[in-house]
Amino acid sequence: MPTNAPTAALKDVTSSDSTLRRFLHGLPGVDAVGLEARAASLGTRSIKTTAKAYAIDLAISMVDLTTLEGADTPGKVRALGAKAVRPDPTDRTTPTTAAVCVYPDMVAVAKQAVAGSGVKVASVATAFPAGRAALAVKLADVRDAVAAGADEIDMVIDRGAFLAGDYLKVYDEIVAVREASGAARLKVIFETGELSTYDNIRRASWLGMLAGADFIKTSTGKVAVNATPANTLLMLEAVRDFRAQTGVQVGVKPAGGIRTSKDAIKFLVLVNETAGEDWLDNHWFRFGASSLLNDLLMQRQKLATGRYSGPDYVTVD
Repeated sequence: MPTNAPTAALKDVTSSDSTLRRFLHGLPGVDAVGLEARAASLGTRSIKTTAKAYAIDLAISMVDLTTLEGADTPGKVRALGAKAVRPDPTDRTTPTTAAVCVYPDMVAVAKQAVAGSGVKVASVATAFPAGRAALAVKLADVRDAVAAGADEIDMVIDRGAFLAGDYLKVYDEIVAVREASGAARLKVIFETGELSTYDNIRRASWLGMLAGADFIKTSTGKVAVNATPANTLLMLEAVRDFRAQTGVQVGVKPAGGIRTSKDAIKFLVLVNETAGEDWLDNHWFRFGASSLLNDLLMQRQKLATGRYSGPDYVTVD
């Protein structure tokens, strides 16, 4: 059953295509200039040494360490799992990552690699990354991942249906995937780079939350424009406003293009200043990344030792 079902106050808005369209198009329009200016302004905040050390450890704990390539092998996934459990083998105080994220056929391998560590296994599904498949195929994809042990499911919405204005179809698919996911937490990927406008990102955010998403996620990492401070800020505003209206808290996951500690810290500032401290936890905020962890580890080592070790001192994913 959905963990984030809409409250009675909002349930009627999904009763028909016309009521859902009326609700989504009745959301306040986005001031693009103001949104980008605020995101840029928050990105200039200065973080001092002690706070920076805390922020780096927090960011490490929020990483969904990801490999989503056609050339993925069991060996690569096992190595990724080992890195998620012990990111820096020379320093046992380094936090584990939040999760490893793989394709459904690699879930069992990942599950074994992180067994007993607390690291979650996330699986992309629903014909990732394009989502161009029949609903029955998408649901079979989800059920395979869950049967293999996935703790979390990262689904993609049907962007074609959304952009055509068929919001109820998108809603119904998310609800069906939510049901097929069982106890696994559901992250709903919008592919913000394909939604064209900030208004569409706001509408998609509310649509995903109404359908029972546990997380809303920017991107697959497979297109030219992925997570940006502005689109993430907009989604943080959406989850903040959704909780204020419904009492239900939903997480946010920016993914793709976040590669440096400096970038990650800017996103954490966005979280703190927009949604608040309740979201500064890996249960409610994640980074979808593959290369980010290495830079976080190098910056962590520099703060601890005063020396910059360089990329030769971290594993290559």
